[in-house]
Amino acid sequence: MVALSLHSVVPVRSEAREGAEQNTQMLFGQLCEILEELPRWYRIRLEADGQEGWVDAKMIAPIAGKDLTAYRKALKTAAVVAFPMTYAMSENNGQTIPLTAGTRLTNYQDGRFEVLGVGFRIDPSMVITEPLELTQDNLLKAVRFFINTPYLWGGKNALGMDCSGFTQVVMSLFGKSLLRNASEQVTQGRTVADLSKAKAGDLAFFDHEDGRISHVGIVIDAERIIHCSGRVKVEKLDATGIFNAETNAYSHHLVSIRRV
Repeated sequence: MVALSLHSVVPVRSEAREGAEQNTQMLFGQLCEILEELPRWYRIRLEADGQEGWVDAKMIAPIAGKDLTAYRKALKTAAVVAFPMTYAMSENNGQTIPLTAGTRLTNYQDGRFEVLGVGFRIDPSMVITEPLELTQDNLLKAVRFFINTPYLWGGKNALGMDCSGFTQVVMSLFGKSLLRNASEQVTQGRTVADLSKAKAGDLAFFDHEDGRISHVGIVIDAERIIHCSGRVKVEKLDATGIFNAETNAYSHHLVSIRRV
């Protein structure tokens, strides 16, 4: 069975209980496959990136048949919310719903989109209908409102993100589909030989002492990176890694650069 989220953000947890660790989040309109059912919980797999976990059963709605076929088709040409947060208003009841960056809007046209026959209105200036060209200027414009977003494990919205949630959301604005975690994102694209050859939008990966990939950020140029560590921020990048000016020390060790 397939279902979709009709809430702004749905926590996807490691276990079927409220206090369990949040692995990721499901944004409004995302589809998932229901793998297992309990009285109050569903174990699901997200169609967008394959992440699995448990969600509160009342936070997603089943979709099947012609509705599912039409919705999947509409997702292929969906518009995207490009700013950290905005609001949409239901034409059915006038209620508003907050939507975060990376949310896909099906059947969008001139400030209106539609989900399962329900129309919504949204500020057109908050939406992009085509992926942005991946240039340094566009990257800086896209990320400027994310600065100081706090770190949240499993988060991928304007009120809390982890490092790979940040890269996944931002790169979606440029038409790039990333897997969810840094250890997965490092398998995508192709290797950039060294930092001197890096371009805006390349992903830089960092490891623990045991060699496991543990962190990812987006290269601005050969000397700067934007990433989420404590908060979303721009810091100095060199061949050794990320240099934290506040502590006057390196915080992350550079392992590789990838272009997706």
